[in-house]
Amino acid sequence: MRDTKKIRLFLLLLPFLNGAYASNINITDCFMKFMNNANQTLNASGLVNVNGGNVPSSDIMNAVGFTYETCLSQCGSGTQNPTWANISQQFGAWLLPYLALISQLPFGARHRVDNLMSAILIVGSPVLAGYSMILTILNANWISRRFDDLRFPNTKSAVRILISLQQSPLRISNEDSLLSSLVVLPDNDEWWPTTADFLDYTHTWSIASVTTIAWVVVAYLLTVASSLSDVSSNINSNGQGTGSVWLWLIPIVIGWLQLSPKCDYTRVRKAMDNADATAFVATDDSDGVVKASDLSEKRAVSIDTDMENPSSPDEMLTPPVYNYARAISWSRSAEDVFNAFRIASNNAKDHKPVTGTTWKNSNKKNFVEPSNRKGNVSEVNAYCKLPRYTRRSPWATGMFFRMFVASLLPLALQWATTGAAVLVVYFTPTTGLGCRSLGYLIYGALATIIWAMLVMSSILSHYASSYSDRPRSPFSSITIRLVKAASNLLRWGGKLVAIVNAIWIIAAGMLQFTSVYDNCYCNSSVLGRGAQYAYDVILFDSLDLSQTKAAWFGALALAGTTSLGFIFYMSLLTDLVPI
Repeated sequence: MRDTKKIRLFLLLLPFLNGAYASNINITDCFMKFMNNANQTLNASGLVNVNGGNVPSSDIMNAVGFTYETCLSQCGSGTQNPTWANISQQFGAWLLPYLALISQLPFGARHRVDNLMSAILIVGSPVLAGYSMILTILNANWISRRFDDLRFPNTKSAVRILISLQQSPLRISNEDSLLSSLVVLPDNDEWWPTTADFLDYTHTWSIASVTTIAWVVVAYLLTVASSLSDVSSNINSNGQGTGSVWLWLIPIVIGWLQLSPKCDYTRVRKAMDNADATAFVATDDSDGVVKASDLSEKRAVSIDTDMENPSSPDEMLTPPVYNYARAISWSRSAEDVFNAFRIASNNAKDHKPVTGTTWKNSNKKNFVEPSNRKGNVSEVNAYCKLPRYTRRSPWATGMFFRMFVASLLPLALQWATTGAAVLVVYFTPTTGLGCRSLGYLIYGALATIIWAMLVMSSILSHYASSYSDRPRSPFSSITIRLVKAASNLLRWGGKLVAIVNAIWIIAAGMLQFTSVYDNCYCNSSVLGRGAQYAYDVILFDSLDLSQTKAAWFGALALAGTTSLGFIFYMSLLTDLVPI
């Protein structure tokens, strides 16, 4: 019994032990020679039918394959000879259109290496890309709804500004009465719409993006139709699985085009710099104001891309995939602005002016006379300041619920496309778990792990930064340092795994196109069946491939409907907020 187990283990490891030194083989020729010899000797040992059952000696010519052990003994552990015509055809039809579509993703970072890393993160973890996208639109919807009930000047412009700055490291400051003055003083009524207009540019549909998306969709549909019409052609090096596992890229690109993120660092920085000239701050005099730029370089609303010790360095990067790192801090900052407007709006509803006791009414509905909004620095601060008993939480309202909701559909998209690819190769003879299906499962699993690592890193980094400035005991100081270290390790580890996974999914397609998987080990589905029960189907012309064709149709339906559902969901959400 022990000897049998050792032999099985040796057979499982044999392809990896000498695969690097094995020469190219032709499995079909090996099989035909073996079958002819079996026919002459009337010894059918090692020959199988489509279900892996032994073929009787009287029915040798109806054999369609041989066992894994027989394949190894007759052909060795080498791989099938690749053909350039098949490689170029499969690569051009199944993979090249997707690689071209990556160029239509939004970038906008200051440095090219950050743009490259954002593309790697998206390819390495589609879950992370979809999560950042949906969380962005959910946050925009959340802050828009919160401002809906406020009746105070400039609230609509404030919403537009906050939503536009989701791709930037937003910082809010009330030092020297900066935020209070910006919200209350009528002198700042020009700042809000001017800044909103400066930020109102779009990165959306273009002829290039529409053409590229159309190319990918048409190429995918044509190649799927071609492969379904002739299932047995290049069945083991067919790109059907590769086309399915990359299908997530279409809804991700379309989703960002619908969302039109303001991620161009140069344009956003210029817009904020231009707006600084129109911001005023209250003084100690009752009606006196001074330009914020005359006091210091600090601003009430700023994008702090040069921060020395950010909670997470990914916050500083403007490509939208990094919204996973910005979303928590952005939500906290956005809620600070909302609270300032909310308290000022409540005071206005109660007809409380900034200074004095006499409220000057206006004939216009929901209009606050400018004279009601003037006062000195202490009065302006008090007008939109939270009560003393109110404790400011480091987490914005409903943040974790939005993070949970934002995770659902991207996970479904990831595993629908990955699952479709697995279905394609799993039900291709020889059916079962093999090298190709395992490769796709590894990609999906690593993509999910990357998302989990980076999201956890963003939570820990925000926690560490939120409590780092508070008085604390030596024990809490150690805790903060450990949390910060864990956040950094998760971020570095997640990016490293993303690089590996992005390279892997491209390599996995190329391995299939170049027939590297066409060997006794992979074609026999040894991983799923075990060496003793594994077999390799060689002849497909006489087989009933209806199950394989049904699986391919099912894979197309699974990946296609989930992708369309993702696009439809994004279309619904983007109509709900003023982006």
